Amino acid sequence: MIGFAQGSIPALPLNLALLKGASIVGVFWGEFARREPQRNAQALAELASWYVQGRIKPVIDQKLPMQALPQAFTRMGSRQVRGKLVLTNG
Repeated sequence: MIGFAQGSIPALPLNLALLKGASIVGVFWGEFARREPQRNAQALAELASWYVQGRIKPVIDQKLPMQALPQAFTRMGSRQVRGKLVLTNG
């Protein structure tokens, strides 16, 4: 998870990580990108490769032309977007 849009930060049931043998790692992505730009670029390249391979599939809420930018901001500001809002040129 990267960031929290609003409200309180959710509490994690830490016993689940223990029971499932999982790890929980917190990252301040902006600071990581500033301190380690090469590793950040590698991570983003890997993420892009997963997308190309179909391993991850972002949820697209809506595609709008760039001219609809004001409407896109209005939808985002009123929390109507569920997934990604994509602006296209052309």
